[in-house]
Amino acid sequence: MTLIRISTVEEPFDTPGTVRSAVAFLSRAETMGFLGDEDIDHLNIATVRDVVDAMAEAGLGSGPGALLRIPDDEISGGEIAAVLAELEDILESSPAPDREWPTLDHLFGIQTLAGLLGVSPASVRRYLRGERATPDQIAARLHFLAMVVSDLSGAYNDFGIRRWFTRSRSVLHGAAPRELLAGDWDPDHPGPRKVRALARALLGSPAT
Repeated sequence: MTLIRISTVEEPFDTPGTVRSAVAFLSRAETMGFLGDEDIDHLNIATVRDVVDAMAEAGLGSGPGALLRIPDDEISGGEIAAVLAELEDILESSPAPDREWPTLDHLFGIQTLAGLLGVSPASVRRYLRGERATPDQIAARLHFLAMVVSDLSGAYNDFGIRRWFTRSRSVLHGAAPRELLAGDWDPDHPGPRKVRALARALLGSPAT
């Protein structure tokens, strides 16, 4: 996965709220495959516009994204933060299996990814190669997994993310997250919702 480690921030992102909105947006975009291959350590309007353009090519966010084409001196950091929050919500609500398969395969590998999604490794290979369209139910699981990974990415590296799914958790009554993502599961089932809540807790806490 692309590493988002911001070390330099340019206007109009030079306020804590705007930086948080940008990083949250970029993290969602990363796990959904809308970032390029380069690490991101420089936060500026060009970086964000590149991601917005990639989203627009996939038919996502072209309306609010157009606001980021306003000249830099005519849009405030607060307005940008609001646009990025809207774009993040769009990503959250928009499974993109064609982009998410390669990203999550790179992170987990076919065997582990198949186990987390409750499908066979052979099916994962066919979805990855585009030989078969991803069924809606599997696309929803894949997107759910991408969002969990996005929540974790600010606290863990790739190895830590993979390990997170296998460690037992007291808040899950001793179960590991991957145990609650087994069989014919649905993102709205109680077990997966607990997994997502646990991952989201990292957004406001240094560890879990």
